Amino acid sequence: MFHHHAIHSTVRRRLIAVATIILSTGIGAAGAQGGSQPAPRADALVTANPSGWLQTHTPSGSIDTANPFFQSLGSNGRSCDSCHRQAQGWTISADEIRQRFARTDGTDPIFALVDGAVSPRADVSTVYARRIACAMLLSRGVVRVGLPMPAHAEFRLTGVDDPYGYASARELSLFRRPLPATNLIWDTAVMWDGRETFSPFKPPMDAGIDLENLRTSLASQARHAILGHEQAAAAPDDAVIARIVDFETHLFTAQIADNRAGQLNSDDAMGGADILAQQRFWVGINDTLGNDPSGEPFDAKAMRLFDDWNDPYAQFSRDPRGRARAAIARGEQLFNSMPIDISGVAGLNDVTGLPVIHGSCSSCHDSPNIGNHSVALPVNIGVADASRRTPDLPLYTLINDATGQTVRTTDPGLAMLTGKWADIGKFKGPILRGLAARAPYFHNGSAATLLDVVDFYDTRFNIHMSAQQKSDLVAFLSAL
Repeated sequence: MFHHHAIHSTVRRRLIAVATIILSTGIGAAGAQGGSQPAPRADALVTANPSGWLQTHTPSGSIDTANPFFQSLGSNGRSCDSCHRQAQGWTISADEIRQRFARTDGTDPIFALVDGAVSPRADVSTVYARRIACAMLLSRGVVRVGLPMPAHAEFRLTGVDDPYGYASARELSLFRRPLPATNLIWDTAVMWDGRETFSPFKPPMDAGIDLENLRTSLASQARHAILGHEQAAAAPDDAVIARIVDFETHLFTAQIADNRAGQLNSDDAMGGADILAQQRFWVGINDTLGNDPSGEPFDAKAMRLFDDWNDPYAQFSRDPRGRARAAIARGEQLFNSMPIDISGVAGLNDVTGLPVIHGSCSSCHDSPNIGNHSVALPVNIGVADASRRTPDLPLYTLINDATGQTVRTTDPGLAMLTGKWADIGKFKGPILRGLAARAPYFHNGSAATLLDVVDFYDTRFNIHMSAQQKSDLVAFLSAL
């Protein structure tokens, strides 16, 4: 276990200094209401977002901007930093992308035709044309991933409804969010569909993580990103790739302060990246399906960051900060224990043979205080189903060669890698820390806000949450 009181005194002093700045500049209830306060000063590791302040932890206490992560290594001006921004939780947000477009008239490297546009044939000759061409990046924060239909698949493509007139069996257009380039030390699948995962992650109990496998997987991802997203003529040498991987695997990111609740590591709470960096983890820890190599049983109470903020009398308090903290604590309790009848989830119900699993949010987000699944568990919760398709997404019709069964989906997910019918629509569950900085959500950016995420699960599993429960869950997710 980790002990949050063991944080080095100098780090503690820095956090106190940041908290003083936050309080002195009115980033509380008044700041959230748009009061005319002077802009707060943040240090190199603390950045503002709509919910408060995000913190990144590094071993050196600084961001090494000389790392090749920040250098353009291809032909179109992009770097890793183009799609993995610190202030956006080391990914991108749709709001920041729109600001970049406005500043540059759509000429920032992120809007490169290769995947920043809805089609590599899109017209980008004028500012107006570029705005139309980059509509998906601007509205959803997604890039176009072009993948061919897998060879020897159990299914074939029989229909394409692409509003951009490009997708075919030769190259499906799949619109996906760049995943955060932080907290990667706990990743058990690299990329939404796991296609950069070198081999299945194994649970070495001595080290906690399968570090060699992780580094190999991340090196492959970096190399392919430079060749593809950055359009390099050749991949950089192994030493450059190793420096990028070293940088990424030493980043930890989490929310450190909330506009209403204040500092998220005060009064025995355990928010922030410095505490997160000490989190106990091993591959398979607290696995829902009983695959924890330690033999410990699954504990639904996977999140324990704000246990000490649980105050049943806070609703009667005149202290708005106390009420905000109690809401976060209630949201954490809901995350751990709110009953969800999980059904129709490929990768979970079919694997267990149980048509209904009586679980909670932590059934799939089981890594303690981290929030992803501690082993690779790609599942299909229905985000890519035709029933949830909007007109801006392509729709693909697939037919099973053996059974004749038909599925319509906006993204086949894992099946594009494996060719297996059972894998259609499956994606990994991402790490949940730093959520407030990186809207929108889900692999295709279909949830604009965290409330939209909560609404999705509420309708998908017929939970029938109250407005208060939804509000509390959003408060908790925003504090991660």
